[in-house]
Amino acid sequence: MMDRDTRNAAIAALWIMLLFGIAAFYLPTVMLALGSLSTVLAGIFGIVFVLAFFLVFWLRARTQRKNQGK
Repeated sequence: MMDRDTRNAAIAALWIMLLFGIAAFYLPTVMLALGSLSTVLAGIFGIVFVLAFFLVFWLRARTQRKNQGK
């Protein structure tokens, strides 16, 4: 079925998706609060949130490739 590495990768992906899902649930509220201060700040926050989502998976894949030979 699943070996240890595949199971660990699936568990890590699940946790990442859950955490970002919860953060995405509150994203509109945070952006509206920031938008009352500065619309540019709210836009930057939204962009950083989306980029952070992809950055986490890119860093995880990079680490997995590095440790694949060990």
